[in-house]
Amino acid sequence: MSTGALERIAPLAYAQVDEEREVSLKQEIRRLASARKALILAHNYQLPEVQDVADFVGDSLGLALEAQKDPRETIVFCGVHFMAESAKILNPGKKVLLPSLAAGCSLSDSITADSLEDWKQRYPGRAVVTYVNSSAEVKAQSDICCTSANAVSVIRSLSQQKILFTPDRNLGRWVARQVPEKDIVIYDGCCPTHDVLRGTQVGAGKRQRPDAVVIAHPECREDVLALADEVCSTTGMLAAVARHPEAKTFLIATEWGLVHQLKKRFPDKTFIVADGCIGCRLHCPYMKMNDLESVLRCIREDRFEIRVHPEVASRARIALERMMAVPRDR
Repeated sequence: MSTGALERIAPLAYAQVDEEREVSLKQEIRRLASARKALILAHNYQLPEVQDVADFVGDSLGLALEAQKDPRETIVFCGVHFMAESAKILNPGKKVLLPSLAAGCSLSDSITADSLEDWKQRYPGRAVVTYVNSSAEVKAQSDICCTSANAVSVIRSLSQQKILFTPDRNLGRWVARQVPEKDIVIYDGCCPTHDVLRGTQVGAGKRQRPDAVVIAHPECREDVLALADEVCSTTGMLAAVARHPEAKTFLIATEWGLVHQLKKRFPDKTFIVADGCIGCRLHCPYMKMNDLESVLRCIREDRFEIRVHPEVASRARIALERMMAVPRDR
């Protein structure tokens, strides 16, 4: 997608990069990555030009698994901190670099190991299911992790009837509706980027484009999900578009960075960010901290390395591996 096209999608959320400078940076990043034998991974919400220089683009777990299959010993993870942590936990013998230490996550920050411990004491005897959008310390205190792609299957796979679900309340509520036979207590955290979207905004977009298919991320509020034709993870959204071959227009209720991948995969279709503000509201500032300049510095200067305490990593790995044994929903 061209820089000009991106301005039309998210004019308030995206700083235009000089085209000649962008080409030069991309070439130097790929040259240096090859010379240093560095694997570049980029999340679906990264800036389009960062996605374009990556070896793999996808969701956080999918990227960590790609790193396991790749022989390169240095991983440049263009995402946020908890994602780089997960990559390190699943690839303990590799060096994991994060281009910007400012790339945090409000959802991950909404729960700490101490607050989870307090919750476990308040609700004893419950299995703790933790969304991967969480710190290594929180994962280490959990029985099993889940992604937005396999959360329902993870809950169904457990023998326990009583569950603590952390930390995203919107994802937790959506899961609870799919698994009514389980008693699920849901932590009160959220992703501000998804939580800001309202059903009235999606409804207005649908009225303007009645033939559009609405695809929403389960981190969205219930009134948004009620209007969706498909509810799925970022990776699942790519498959969801393929399930509607006759549709020409899609309203996408998730962070605007995903539109770049959707347009690359389906250039004959129209994708509209479903916030009524052409991507201005559905913008994660943390995901956009990794720009081409920071990626280049990361590889050139071998910074910033992500480390996880071995004991924490060992316990967190158990929760992640239990999750990976459960099939994704979609």
